[in-house]
Amino acid sequence: MSEVPLRELAQVIRSKNAGPFELTFDIIFDRKAAYEEVKASGALTAEKLARLYNIPPDDILVAMFFDPAMAFKMTVKRRGQQGSSGERDTFGAAQHAPLMDIMIPSRSNLRTSDPAS
Repeated sequence: MSEVPLRELAQVIRSKNAGPFELTFDIIFDRKAAYEEVKASGALTAEKLARLYNIPPDDILVAMFFDPAMAFKMTVKRRGQQGSSGERDTFGAAQHAPLMDIMIPSRSNLRTSDPAS
């Protein structure tokens, strides 16, 4: 079994502001096979994502797959209030990068660049 970076399986990986105290992350797939493989992998659990972002697990408010949209959603508490002193990303648009490199065990060739999948 090989491993594939999440960025090669998902169509969209993004983060954004979810109010003055929260950030939200979306991972959206355009192929059911890729979505199901990521979902089954166990790579996107609240515990693993808390370690990835170096935050307490209790700071993850939502970490869930949403089958009708073939998407994963995570909402976390901000480290500080939006716009507060020292805050560097008021829109939360640059926080998704660590998600892109999560390695997903893959039994098949489901990369986004593969037109056959």
